[in-house]
Amino acid sequence: MTDENENLPAEAIGEDELQRPQPIDDPISDNQSQDLYQVMRHTIERLEKDNTARGDVKILSRTIRELRYAFKVFRPYRRRRKVTIFGSARTAPDRPDYQSAVDLGRRMAAHGWMIITGAGGGIMEAGHKGAGRDASMGLNIMLPFEQGANEYIENDPKLVTLKYFFTRKLMFLKECSGIVCLPGGFGTLDEGLEVLTLLQTGKQTMMPLIFLDHPGGSYWKDLGKFIDKQLMCNGMISPEDVALYKITNSVDEAVEELLTFYDVYHSQRYVGDQLVLRMKRKLSEETMELIRTEFADILKSGTFEQTGPLPEEAGEPELADFPRLVFHFNRRGLGRLRMLINQINGHPLTTTPDPEC
Repeated sequence: MTDENENLPAEAIGEDELQRPQPIDDPISDNQSQDLYQVMRHTIERLEKDNTARGDVKILSRTIRELRYAFKVFRPYRRRRKVTIFGSARTAPDRPDYQSAVDLGRRMAAHGWMIITGAGGGIMEAGHKGAGRDASMGLNIMLPFEQGANEYIENDPKLVTLKYFFTRKLMFLKECSGIVCLPGGFGTLDEGLEVLTLLQTGKQTMMPLIFLDHPGGSYWKDLGKFIDKQLMCNGMISPEDVALYKITNSVDEAVEELLTFYDVYHSQRYVGDQLVLRMKRKLSEETMELIRTEFADILKSGTFEQTGPLPEEAGEPELADFPRLVFHFNRRGLGRLRMLINQINGHPLTTTPDPEC
């Protein structure tokens, strides 16, 4: 842990990035990645043998270069928790959503978190304004219009400028511990719904996803009504899937949702076919019995066991004192998994949605 991290609140410290699996179901390995470098070299050789079109090679080359540089920029801050803020680049400073983003950035920076935005104007600028330059990171996108870096991150070494939206999206999610979406246009809807899709399918490590509107606003409430009426009532999602996100008009509630997600729960990973939830403290026997009763539907087999670290986790000594909740997850009930994490944190969802269909 760096000196910088030692001065941060405990709530702002995440996992050791050298040990953090990407994705979480990758096998645990002591290998220093030489096998992967060899696979990459072999792939490049195959590209040459395949006489791959120059345009395709340019896409691959640019992608690797962009990600390599982004990894380098983020690496010194990987242990520090971050929240990614999405929202419109066109929101003016006198709009209430702008003020909400400023407040959110300021509040989370006060808890030691960093703020990641797309580095442009509007909501992105507001998040950085609230956080201040030291707590801000930016992922700018090259566009022929409206996307210069805002004054709070411009020329900062923590700013990365990317050509492709897909590499930018990867970094937005890979490096954060929570997502907050404020009102925006097509891009914001794309980003928010992609996060929701990745959470629902288990392609993204579970984290809080918050749709934040200004007091009195109905932007996200209207989306929530659409999801209930068109998706849930037509059987396209499960009722439990709405546990994957929170709609609110309160910055206080958004901050609470981000912080309380890590009250007891710390992180997760797969060891073989077992899902391992790392926790900051041991659960009571009463809570364990409740979990075994209420969440048996997400088990593929067996039951829930509370243990110490598994032998395969020996490479993460900083988490050695954390108890584990270990079980054979069916990998389908991701909304229910989110509800389980709420239960672990002592903030259970007591009701499930019952929309009028």
